[in-house]
Amino acid sequence: MTTKTQQPIPWKTTIIASSSLQNHDVVRSLSRQQHRIRFSDSVESGAFIFPSSGTAFLVVYLDELPENITETGLFENIKTFTQVHRNSFLLLCAPFIGKRELDILSDIQQRFFGSNLKVLPVRNNVDIIKGMLTISKVTSKPHVDSIRDRLSMARAHIIERSPVWKMLKDVKLG
Repeated sequence: MTTKTQQPIPWKTTIIASSSLQNHDVVRSLSRQQHRIRFSDSVESGAFIFPSSGTAFLVVYLDELPENITETGLFENIKTFTQVHRNSFLLLCAPFIGKRELDILSDIQQRFFGSNLKVLPVRNNVDIIKGMLTISKVTSKPHVDSIRDRLSMARAHIIERSPVWKMLKDVKLG
């Protein structure tokens, strides 16, 4: 949506965050963007929930994990997170991607293959915020309806103008 001067109206939403994140830089940045932050002790540590879109994000900083990640309970936390949240995203934050980071990413993808978990590697807090807000915005009403309508119109336009579709129609009629 735009105003008369064609500037986009900023999107603001309510976010439920783990109480463990009260003094976190990501929370401060989201608050500065005028999103409403609600803290809850019942939300997994490191998690953000966007009720308007039904998405949940679990942020894991790889540089804070010990060498042997199986001892941290990370996989159990992720499993619980995916069982609680139907539309779940894991944001793996690493300032650079080296062998260790790729091994952890690979382990997580293998363990949760076929689940509802989507894994997104990010480099910093700016990427975390951008990723969460982009995904949440496009999956919330009315944005999801608008995107669905535009995709439907694009599909109709392609079918209407495509020489391949015209040829298939001619073959079907003949």
